[in-house]
Amino acid sequence: MTHDSHATVGRTDPTLTVITLLLVAYAAAAAAGWPQHGRDLLVAAQAAHGHADAHAEHDDAGHAGTSPPVITVLPFCLLLAAIAILPLTARLSHWWEHNSSKFLVAGILGLVTLAYYLFLHRHAVDLHFPVHSTVAPAAAGPSWGVAGAVLGNAFLSEYVPFIVLLFALYVISGGVRIEGDLEATPGVNTTFLGVGALAASFIGTTGAAMLLVRPLLETNKERRHVAHTLVFFIFLVCNTGGCLLPIGDPPLFLGYLEGVDFLWTLGLWKQWLFTNGVLLAIYWAWDTFFAHPREAARDLARDERQTTRLRISGLWPNAALMAGVIAAVALLDPSKAVPGTAWHPWIFLRETTLLALVGASLFFGSREIRRKNGFSYGAILEVAALFVGIFVCMQPALALLHEHGASLGIDSPRAFFWATGSLSAVLDNAPTYLVFFKAAGIEPDNGLSAVEAGRLAGVSLGAVFLGAMTYIGNGPNFMVKAIAEQSGVRMPSFFGYLLYSFGVLLPVFAVMAMLFL
Repeated sequence: MTHDSHATVGRTDPTLTVITLLLVAYAAAAAAGWPQHGRDLLVAAQAAHGHADAHAEHDDAGHAGTSPPVITVLPFCLLLAAIAILPLTARLSHWWEHNSSKFLVAGILGLVTLAYYLFLHRHAVDLHFPVHSTVAPAAAGPSWGVAGAVLGNAFLSEYVPFIVLLFALYVISGGVRIEGDLEATPGVNTTFLGVGALAASFIGTTGAAMLLVRPLLETNKERRHVAHTLVFFIFLVCNTGGCLLPIGDPPLFLGYLEGVDFLWTLGLWKQWLFTNGVLLAIYWAWDTFFAHPREAARDLARDERQTTRLRISGLWPNAALMAGVIAAVALLDPSKAVPGTAWHPWIFLRETTLLALVGASLFFGSREIRRKNGFSYGAILEVAALFVGIFVCMQPALALLHEHGASLGIDSPRAFFWATGSLSAVLDNAPTYLVFFKAAGIEPDNGLSAVEAGRLAGVSLGAVFLGAMTYIGNGPNFMVKAIAEQSGVRMPSFFGYLLYSFGVLLPVFAVMAMLFL
């Protein structure tokens, strides 16, 4: 690509323009000292509490009797029902396909949740951004402070870091093309899944999924029975492959910020190897003895004829930028000093750096590679539209767990695995991990006891593995579904996917838990 083409990208790409405006806005905020002030508050809170992560500090007495009633979880349940049912409704399925429709439903239900906190909730709530504080309700009339605290927790503390990281991995990996059309045999597809499961722990589940889903679809384009391959791709690459390092999945990164050693998760290699090995064996048997023999002879002949060798393009600059993403996530957390220094990064410097890396990928990367990849923002916009409501609507559920989680009688590693996993399937697995991390009484700064290590293993594996149980259990799940459907693959419905996960995943997880937890 010529320099002129790069200049054209810079002038015409609306995403690049928006990123530039956001970077300028952050620079202006930094000139006013706002990100630095947030960082200073966080460092001061750490010094006062003596804890590695002041985001998570809270006064247990402040939670007593303050959680909302169970009925407030209804908007969250309705949002899950909409995701599950509307695609199956003849009159509404076409309307639901539009991201604007998803945003409308998610936004309305999110506003209902905020309205409860604004008008009806008469207890103090915890604000977690940039440091923990307690916000009291108004003496009379609307409690704007309470509603603002809930909105701040949902967006500033959770949604913005979540969606910016997914966006960075999605866009940068979209600039790399693994080109070629191998013969779509069971062995080739199994190799794709295995490589993706291994890569997920080192470049993140989102990065691995976005890098490999398109060549997998290209390889299988001559076949008609492809949906099961994409479902297993979600199982392995978007979820179960990502438990060996904290950068593999967001919940494990939260554990790292809480003081868990960076390499501690490598100790989960037996669980990782068993689970992914069994899932790969099941897929190979399924494709070998059931799916592949059902293909029409002419399709298999065309698949065998139309093969080309794999070629990788777009590594420059995107490989370096992906390394930059990993470094930014690992090093630019405001609650931790940059290794070798006493300097704590400013608030949102990590997210701003990620956006700058995305901008560099769009400006310096090849537009032709993105065109060949069929790259669009549709998949990430679908995730953004739905999760904007999910993060708001799940605040009452998380508040209930904060207050009652420690009294649930969960004490064994296996119990923590199932409790964390069952909620990670329908709630975002990052805050769910943190809730059960606290409920388990884990104090990594003091050294993990055998009991704490077992519970931490249960919480970690539950959050990562059982995020595969539904399309909404982990952000990349929905992205892969959207990309596959854009490529013409008819993916299972919400309930159809549950048949796969209950029939395949649950037995594997049950055996894994019995053997290793």
